[in-house]
Amino acid sequence: MEFHYDVAIVGAGPVGGYLALKLREAGRTVLLIEEHGEIGRPFQCAGLVNPDAMSKVSLENTALSVIWGARIHGPSGEAVEIGDPNRIRTWSVCRKKFDESVVRSAIDAGADIWLDSIPIDAEIKDEHASIRVDKNGKQAIVNCQIICGCDGAHSWVRKKFKFGRPKEMMVGFQVEVTGYPGVDGVLDMYTGNSIAPGFFAWAIPSGGTTRVGMWSRPDLLEGDSCESLLRRLMNDSIWSERFANCKIVGKFGGPVPSGMLKNTARPRVALFGDAAGSCKPTTGGGIGPGFEQVDLLVPEISQAIEMGNHSEENMARISKILDSMRRKHGKAKALRDAFVTESSDEELDEIFSIWCKEDVIQIINETGEIDNPIPLGIRLLREVPEFRKVAGKAAKALIWG
Repeated sequence: MEFHYDVAIVGAGPVGGYLALKLREAGRTVLLIEEHGEIGRPFQCAGLVNPDAMSKVSLENTALSVIWGARIHGPSGEAVEIGDPNRIRTWSVCRKKFDESVVRSAIDAGADIWLDSIPIDAEIKDEHASIRVDKNGKQAIVNCQIICGCDGAHSWVRKKFKFGRPKEMMVGFQVEVTGYPGVDGVLDMYTGNSIAPGFFAWAIPSGGTTRVGMWSRPDLLEGDSCESLLRRLMNDSIWSERFANCKIVGKFGGPVPSGMLKNTARPRVALFGDAAGSCKPTTGGGIGPGFEQVDLLVPEISQAIEMGNHSEENMARISKILDSMRRKHGKAKALRDAFVTESSDEELDEIFSIWCKEDVIQIINETGEIDNPIPLGIRLLREVPEFRKVAGKAAKALIWG
């Protein structure tokens, strides 16, 4: 069996679905190739969608909770409470409903989809790209102008065409629980090297349940597993009483690729979302940056198809459009490293003793965005003298990150 499309997208998650939608709106024929038998399963993230990303797809009906605030806990227990009930910070969504709805929008716009379909091989030819697919146990050939990899952290497309690896590959583990005594609309963040070395743990309201998880970098775990560290948070930490009545109703986890690849496009191939390493270094979220990448690149990719220009030079130019994202993520990572990843628990407690002051909380509420911490970092350095004493690394990050 042989099929012809302008674009073959490997991976029908939210980024693959959004890419398919935007390519259809640009007039391109599109095939989505998904290895699983249903959309939105399995999912491996905390299920947060920021307001900007949500506005692109208008799927507020998939939200389980609206998140307007956060309680951020230092290693010794000091908490900084931030937020405003009148300002939505992020949405906690049902990922199955959200993913299905994004992909449904693409299908309604004219995209085709193959479920239970796995790419076996691919090659780039002068006149087109060709991808061989195991489609429900039968082989099919898809000829297209460009192959787009939206196939996650362990992207087959990225490996097949030797794009290299993202700069960081974090790991995370999460459980869904009942019985957590949280506050509606407020997520909890927990820090400390005994529970989330170099990073943080979380408890996110998700309707009638709460998603409790942590993430870190493998080199910081020192032989521990993410699951054992999460168990320590829930059973053997200064916050364990909060989890005393929790009942686990689900478990899931996976890798978090961050540090966008230097090159995400080459002749007749492009990477998007987790496959490109575009997860945010501050939160691990991938939907927002994936949507942003699609919006930036679809006009250029569509034009490349129309003009038949898939040269190395043109695809390198398209990849460079993402340089502003790369720089922003680089500075955000440098700030994360300065404040969390490279800080001891004692240093973190000192930072929290400054953050919990009323005037500093006001600054955080006015300027703070966990997706974009750079403006807040600049303002704190300018306006909070005590902060400058503990933020030498952060200042360098803002300048050189």
